[in-house]
Amino acid sequence: MIVQLKLGIPCRYESSDCDDSYFNRLKTLLSQNLDFHTDSNKGCSSHNFHSFPAKFPPQLPRLFIENLTRTGDIFLDPMMGSGTAVLEGFLLNRHSIGMDIDPLAILISKVKTSPYHFSKILIRMRDVIETAKTMVRDNQASLKQVLDGDFDSSSRKFFDYWFTENTQIELLSLIELINVIPEPDIREFFQLAFSSIIITKSGGVSLALDLGHTRPHRAKMIALPDGNKMILDSESGHDLEKLKNLTKNMRSVFADFEKRVLQNLKGIIRFEPSIRSTANILFANTQSIPLRDHSVDLIVTSPPYASNAIDYMRAHKFSLAWMGYSINQLGKKRKEYIGSDGVSKFQFEPVPLKTNRIINEIKLLDDKKGQVLHRYFSEMSRTLSEMFRVLKPGKAAVVVVGNSIMRGRSTETAECLADIGKALGFMVPTIGIRNLDRNRRMMPAGNKIDIDSQIQQRMHQEYVIGFYKPETTTKIIYGNTKTASNPS
Repeated sequence: MIVQLKLGIPCRYESSDCDDSYFNRLKTLLSQNLDFHTDSNKGCSSHNFHSFPAKFPPQLPRLFIENLTRTGDIFLDPMMGSGTAVLEGFLLNRHSIGMDIDPLAILISKVKTSPYHFSKILIRMRDVIETAKTMVRDNQASLKQVLDGDFDSSSRKFFDYWFTENTQIELLSLIELINVIPEPDIREFFQLAFSSIIITKSGGVSLALDLGHTRPHRAKMIALPDGNKMILDSESGHDLEKLKNLTKNMRSVFADFEKRVLQNLKGIIRFEPSIRSTANILFANTQSIPLRDHSVDLIVTSPPYASNAIDYMRAHKFSLAWMGYSINQLGKKRKEYIGSDGVSKFQFEPVPLKTNRIINEIKLLDDKKGQVLHRYFSEMSRTLSEMFRVLKPGKAAVVVVGNSIMRGRSTETAECLADIGKALGFMVPTIGIRNLDRNRRMMPAGNKIDIDSQIQQRMHQEYVIGFYKPETTTKIIYGNTKTASNPS
């Protein structure tokens, strides 16, 4: 049973007891090689349904789920992103719960964890594509009226900058037909395929050259299907050689959509899931987890980087804008994400001494960035407090994080989160290190290390923190000490 519980006042604990065998198993797992650079999607190709920045390899959550839980246990990823960990828990016959506040993350995770009927999808796909082609051929004027009438000015401006007129018409014809499909599961399957032809590292059918980059770049010239080329930016001049690397080959929306649907069909879950296996996808904030106290057997999750180092919404809005979210709405949604840079009227939390020292050092270099970092650690403090609350005693949370660089100073995120966790009552056996395979992770920078690039400096390693919730704790609340036994 899931019930909504409000966040309590953060407390400080000192750990005093643990299950040695579980604790040592967690420590051993964290000490292994956690790089996983090969066969990252072995076992389930639905991990490839949609591009997503900086997702971790399936073997990472699988390692901890297999070794720290049993069939039928409850597994949670409260910041699920593309649902990699949730899907792995589901496939391993655990009751998986995933949470996020990003609409695209919710859609991806729901589709990845749902079984589908192959032939029904295939028949509906052919009908949608043929009807959309007919609409474009016979009712283009009506489609243009829909573009002008159904989208606000900010969204229309966005479409005109990032999509050619022909692409807009084709995308609109598809999404209009997809949105009226009566079966929710088939509708969501097609919505995801639609999104995935737009959001790719190469920018898909948009004019973006690279949606894996922190700030997408628009093509200066396009190559049309008929072989002609068109310069989009008159300021670039007419030197075709210089424009070669800034040219986008325009592809057919319908051909790409069909190709993506067929590709995703190969990865759908074809079996009836075990009665002991479920996947629940929740639109919920990790700072207020809607689960009972002491109800979860394992948490594996990966929070965002501080200060929007990877700005998910920069890419996600390219498809979400076609699905009923205005550009202005998405801009407001971005400010709700952990790691966002909005600090006005934000409620800051107290943090441990080392974390506070790092915040203050960055404030001396750049006061705004120091406040942004304080917001990040405040949000993560509330998140870790909620994770501690919902975990069963004697169980663990595994948190995968990366450092950020602010004004040349490392945020030392892993060490700071470990200290925050200890202050809340967790034991931290060790912090594992994994080297990133940047070619597989849709990262916003090249594979070659550039020591002068702040983005490059912070995105070649991740840290895997183990948080263990002991059976018994000594609880210190604002100077008052008492011993508490966690219910089993």
